[in-house]
Amino acid sequence: MKRLFITSLFLSVLLLAPAKIRSKEADTIKVYVYELREDITPASWRKTQKAMRESRLYQADLILLHLNTYGGFLNAADSIRTAIINSEIPVWVFIDNNAASAGALISIAADKIFMKPGGSIGSATVVNQNGEPLPDKYQSYMRALMRSTAEMHGADTIITGNDTTIVWKRNPRIAEAMVDPDIEIEGVSLSGKVLAFTTQEAIYHGYCDGDAKSIEDVIKNKLDKPAVVIYQKLSPMDKIILFLLNPILQGILIMLIVGGIYFELQTPGIGFPLATAVIATILYFAPLYLEGIATHWEIILFIIGVIFLLIEIFVIPGFGVTGITGIILIVISLALAMVDSMELEYPALVWTLITRAFLIVLSATGMALITSIWLGGKLLTSGKLSVLTLKTEEKAEEGYISVDSKIFSLVGKIGVAVTDLRPSGIVEIENQQYDALSKKGFIDRGTAVVVEQSNVAQLIVKPLKESQG
Repeated sequence: MKRLFITSLFLSVLLLAPAKIRSKEADTIKVYVYELREDITPASWRKTQKAMRESRLYQADLILLHLNTYGGFLNAADSIRTAIINSEIPVWVFIDNNAASAGALISIAADKIFMKPGGSIGSATVVNQNGEPLPDKYQSYMRALMRSTAEMHGADTIITGNDTTIVWKRNPRIAEAMVDPDIEIEGVSLSGKVLAFTTQEAIYHGYCDGDAKSIEDVIKNKLDKPAVVIYQKLSPMDKIILFLLNPILQGILIMLIVGGIYFELQTPGIGFPLATAVIATILYFAPLYLEGIATHWEIILFIIGVIFLLIEIFVIPGFGVTGITGIILIVISLALAMVDSMELEYPALVWTLITRAFLIVLSATGMALITSIWLGGKLLTSGKLSVLTLKTEEKAEEGYISVDSKIFSLVGKIGVAVTDLRPSGIVEIENQQYDALSKKGFIDRGTAVVVEQSNVAQLIVKPLKESQG
């Protein structure tokens, strides 16, 4: 009997323990918190993807977005908006002062909106790089995007006698007025003014579910249960990728790529400028590729462009179609790598996005060339670094001589390359130096050469070993 009683008690404890644990879990709510307190960019979309993924992994009951932004890229904002709409876990937004433009679109998608006293939401007109409103076809697309996002929250149908009234939880017409200044809503907005709400106005018109002083205030006072909070933590690799996705840094990397190539072409051999260009290229393309923004073919296009440029420099004398083609391919690849393939889903915006990317690349390229030419004039033609450049003036006291008719008798003569021929340079024949052009691309300094023909005041040469072969 005693043994039976102990066994029964033990089984009861085993059965009741999970129930107590479940009861304890049921008394709390697990909240996943992440921040977007910057301009909305591809980096913001990356943080949101990480938030959606980790919130499911942690089995969170709620995602809480800490938002403070003046706007940003529409494609990134729409990707975030879509992720919030499709999230199986409810998403709340706390607006810490500002949710303008792209921030307004993201906020309206959330299940609940809380705002800091003195905050604002709205002003979602699509503008260009100078802050000027774009043509109506772009505004029309944004109006539809804002309207559909508001409509997604649904409406209540109120029947009073024979009258039926539809009351939107978030009025779509108000969402449109945040984009279009021509939309007038009685008692809400005036024609000619883009709509933006203060915190209290947003609460009154259904675009805010309450005010809160901080994200902690939302967690403490807006939830009906105590919260277990999980804050998003970015790994070192996440931070590096987010840093490299910054548009300003991308412009700097483009300048380093172009500047590195330019300086490498001005100096003999392979050295630091080329290494700089290669590292900048990797840092530019790697994060874009990892995020799915840049594709294989854009990277391949860049490589082909570089190959064309090298062929023009080392194989084909002068500078013509091959070199120009290489430069065009490099510029196209750098620009298109910035354009997310998802942006092609927005026909009204695709040309604006592509134009913006080309402007960034061309501006960075222009600045790189101007800076490189200036630095080249200052550093590489005087001082210690002057030894790295090919001379543009060959003085007699330095061993150079003018060429007379004797040059035409040198065909078939054997000499040695005094400088690298890339493809032009200096060769020495019978103790005299002559201006020469390599017939078959780059020839290293010290290589034995043979004169194949003379062209006005220049010798055409090729390596001696090829002639003997």
